Amino acid sequence: MKLKQLEGLLGELQQFTRPKVELEQYATGSHIASRMLYTAENSFDDITGKVVADFGCGCGTLAVASSLLDAEHVVGIDIDPQCLELAQENAADLELDMDLIQCDIKNLNLRGLLVDTVVMNPPFGTSRKGADMEFISMGLKVARRAVYSLHKTSTREHIKKVALRNCNAISAEVLCELRYNLPQTYKFHRQKEVDIAVDFWRFVPRARHEGSTACSVTANVKQRRMHG
Repeated sequence: MKLKQLEGLLGELQQFTRPKVELEQYATGSHIASRMLYTAENSFDDITGKVVADFGCGCGTLAVASSLLDAEHVVGIDIDPQCLELAQENAADLELDMDLIQCDIKNLNLRGLLVDTVVMNPPFGTSRKGADMEFISMGLKVARRAVYSLHKTSTREHIKKVALRNCNAISAEVLCELRYNLPQTYKFHRQKEVDIAVDFWRFVPRARHEGSTACSVTANVKQRRMHG
């Protein structure tokens, strides 16, 4: 699939109608999402034929993009059931198959599913300090190949230092700097839109022994199978 076609399909997805500020819910725009996944596949071969997990999947944009790029299996994980309903509708509209799991990333404990690649647009840690690093840490515990993520450029040095020192990363590379167009979403936003400088990261986890498990669905995790 060509980049322009991917961006066009992602641009038609349903997005948040009532985003939750405490979860720092912001839609991942089709322009950024398409380039994230297109780069992950065409530069590193990390999507097509791979098992991909979308952490904090929200409306499912990155998960849908992974499916459209022929990932072998896609799992979307989010704490918000309303987001998962939207992700379910988006997948169904495009006749895509994916699993959706309701779970707090902090409590994610998946077993039996070996995940190759994690993709995410996590909280920036504005509402709750350290939320961004929780996502990176869990991503590097789960992924066997790589973690792709977006983070504010202003946190670049901190992200790299902690990822390499504390989060099991053997490498942490900024692939490019992007402009995240943030529309007026919450009451405290005073401008109609703001451009935020964000880094597009690729983290590579330290190798683990073959046969190590990546995920386990615990009793309190709700899972639904999506069929297009």
